[in-house]
Amino acid sequence: MNLNTAENTLFDYSPITERPPITWPGGARVAAYVGLNVEHFLLDRPSTSIWTGTANLVPDALNHGWRDYGPRVGIWRTIESLDRHGIRASVLLNSDVARHHPQIIRAGRERDWAWLAHGRTNSIPHADMTRDEERRLLTDVVDTIEATTGQRPRGWMGPGLTETFHTPELLAELGLHYLLDWTNDDQPYPLKVPGMISVPYSVELNDLLLFGKGTTGPEFVQIVKDQYEQLHADSKNSGRVMALALHPFVIGQPFRHKYLDQALDHLATRPDIWLTTSDEIADHYRRSVAPDA
Repeated sequence: MNLNTAENTLFDYSPITERPPITWPGGARVAAYVGLNVEHFLLDRPSTSIWTGTANLVPDALNHGWRDYGPRVGIWRTIESLDRHGIRASVLLNSDVARHHPQIIRAGRERDWAWLAHGRTNSIPHADMTRDEERRLLTDVVDTIEATTGQRPRGWMGPGLTETFHTPELLAELGLHYLLDWTNDDQPYPLKVPGMISVPYSVELNDLLLFGKGTTGPEFVQIVKDQYEQLHADSKNSGRVMALALHPFVIGQPFRHKYLDQALDHLATRPDIWLTTSDEIADHYRRSVAPDA
């Protein structure tokens, strides 16, 4: 593959107005999924922080404790809401979770979650590797997830949405079919690597980014409603995808829980929605729109 970074060698420009129409199952106009980030963070590495003042300390009790609330408490509250509304999560899984939080893996297997590879740990970006180093890492991540969840991942999102120029082709070698890293569209689209597509994900409709900017619970609910309503309007002639990105250490905080429940209730009761997983969205697109992808 040509790695000249002056040219985009990963995908072509494609205006959304000039594509074959997408029809979702059951005549739905919007395909929606919940992207649940289930992550592991290292104690001795700077990572996602709520306050940067202590982010470079080891140990960083303030920020690590904030993140660690997710697997200890927040995810169980989030699972309660997903269960109430009959929603299967699309889990963006760090493979280290399997070793450190096996109870979460067990809970997801009981609920038939879709499992996507999300790197080994969210404390280390997926970057600065040779091709062979990356192949070994990706093989370990994918094989670990398959061995512990009982499902071989079909999709990928890098830690912090990071990739190398080789990532799509190496994932294709491992049997994966889609990426979430490129948050540049409301529909899936083919990548230049044969067999690989991009499926929409969102850094805007994302609890970590929204609440980090001071969004309130009621505002979050309205944002979810507004996102769905506009995508529904846009989908008059061709289906759209809505991704709701969640992190248990953010949305799982007690004072936010009822607002997640309200947002999920709104989505679960829409008549023109296909509330599904990113796996199913990718599979349907590849079968019906891009069979050669």
